[in-house]
Amino acid sequence: MPSLRLIKRPDKKEPREEELGGQMSFLDHLDELRTRLIRTIVFVFIAASLTWIVSDRIYNFLARPVQRALAEAQQQRQVAIDGLNGKVSTASLSSLKQNDKVRFVFPENTRLGPASVPAGASVVARVDKDSAGNLGLFTDEPLTAGNELVPKDVRLPVDLNKGYEKSTDPNDKLIVTTALEPFAIYVKVSLYAAAAVSVPFILYQIWAFIAPGLYPHERKYVTPFITLSSVFFVLGAATAYYVIFPPAAKYLLGLGQDFRLFLKADDYFDFIILLMLGMGLVAQMPAITYILARMGVVTARWMIKTWRISVIVILVLAAVISPTNDIPNMLLFALPMLVLYVISIVVAAVAGRPRTKTA
Repeated sequence: MPSLRLIKRPDKKEPREEELGGQMSFLDHLDELRTRLIRTIVFVFIAASLTWIVSDRIYNFLARPVQRALAEAQQQRQVAIDGLNGKVSTASLSSLKQNDKVRFVFPENTRLGPASVPAGASVVARVDKDSAGNLGLFTDEPLTAGNELVPKDVRLPVDLNKGYEKSTDPNDKLIVTTALEPFAIYVKVSLYAAAAVSVPFILYQIWAFIAPGLYPHERKYVTPFITLSSVFFVLGAATAYYVIFPPAAKYLLGLGQDFRLFLKADDYFDFIILLMLGMGLVAQMPAITYILARMGVVTARWMIKTWRISVIVILVLAAVISPTNDIPNMLLFALPMLVLYVISIVVAAVAGRPRTKTA
């Protein structure tokens, strides 16, 4: 009987830790998450200590759009121009010519030199040129305002092309209702500014937490991920500040022309800061798409195939972010997201590659 020989099969090599991206238990994941959170909180706290020093400048920067929109909303009040025969003229200010005479009705309390002219007062005015040769509206008769006398030939605050030039009004500023509210607002501004400044560090902590689950060659994408994400975050926040918010504020404040506008500073800063942070996070779409496409997780073909679902998700998100429920305002928020989705498809087409275990 032939003897049986035991042939030792070569041992199967255990998957290397480098290929699997590391093995961690559930408790190890919790400990890693705790470490990353503590580092992030400490970093944001240090950044907040530094941004507190310039919190007043950050406040003025963030308040500038709404103060401009508030002043423009006040300037849009209708200026009554009456004909000297007692009939209201249908002609616009831009149609007036030199030597035309009209009766100007002040839309609100206006200071002309030392005199304060009350709203509703009127004066005969003529169209004439100033020393620089520009057409303007000048008083054609003396005007009594209280104890002061406004003489003839004083220029009225009217631009014949734009309308009534509203003078600086303290009511254009945001208001607070308690003595502690300014301090709370500056603290809030400092914290949000610190969070924005800390975006690269926060992104690195997120990447470091998920890196053990990636292949070694995929971990090398940390630099483009942080760089692209930081750049697109700034672009998203800038889009919200310069592009989205001004027309939205102009529309909303335009609805309040029949009211005296007093805006609470706390409510405004909650809105604009969350809007900027929200658009900054939405703007991460191309950066995340780049990383996922390099890993082979998403492709341009898949994104094109699911464009209908993506558009619905974007419209729902825009409806949530938008301060009103009207369609024009919602589309104002949805349009940048749709542009980002198209950019993401191009990024996926350029950077896409099949996912492999090795580079």
